[in-house]
Amino acid sequence: MSGPVAGRGRRTRREFGVAIGAAVVAGGLALSAAGQTWARLTAVRRPPLPPVTDQLSGGQVAPLVTATGLLLLAAAVALVAVRGAGRVAVGLLMAVAGGALAWSGLRPVVGRLGVDSGSLSSVGGSPDVVVSTDVRVAWPVLALAAGILGILAGVLVVLRGRTWPAMGRRYERPGPAGAPQDAARTATAEDRASAAWRALDRGEDPTEPAATLPAAPPAGPRAGPPAGAEA
Repeated sequence: MSGPVAGRGRRTRREFGVAIGAAVVAGGLALSAAGQTWARLTAVRRPPLPPVTDQLSGGQVAPLVTATGLLLLAAAVALVAVRGAGRVAVGLLMAVAGGALAWSGLRPVVGRLGVDSGSLSSVGGSPDVVVSTDVRVAWPVLALAAGILGILAGVLVVLRGRTWPAMGRRYERPGPAGAPQDAARTATAEDRASAAWRALDRGEDPTEPAATLPAAPPAGPRAGPPAGAEA
């Protein structure tokens, strides 16, 4: 029995570690990608005005990347603190955050960047402005991969999170093993107090060591000597 149980325990701990690690990696990749340049905008204005260029980071192009990255990191910490239904709820939140992160990374890759001349502060509302966009595909793809990883981690938590042990349970005080000892110590104190009151009733000094000790339980009737032993 110990072999299958030990193997199942190792498997659940490994799944738990994989889920936490995946959430941390996905959140870290999202935050790393959000700080990088995702697009380079060039606004061609009417001559003799020169063209204007600007660079947009992932946080500017897709603000959800930063938010979902922070959410996945917080979910990794929450997995350690909760159990049962709370852990399943965290898993659902991770899957939703991963989906939003994957969508934010996919949009620039498929050409739906959603920026215009208004994104260039130096252009403002100038008429006849033609904006060309040069997307750095590597960082949106990294965000997309982080989102997929977050989705997989969330699904794993939803499906298997209820069976995982709670971190820190090994440090809790054992109940059944420690209870008899505590009860025994409490009973001894009560016995001593009762013995002191009985000593006062008998007119004895309860401060004497012999008076404060609990009375020995009766040993029961002693068997008399066998017949003819006195002879």
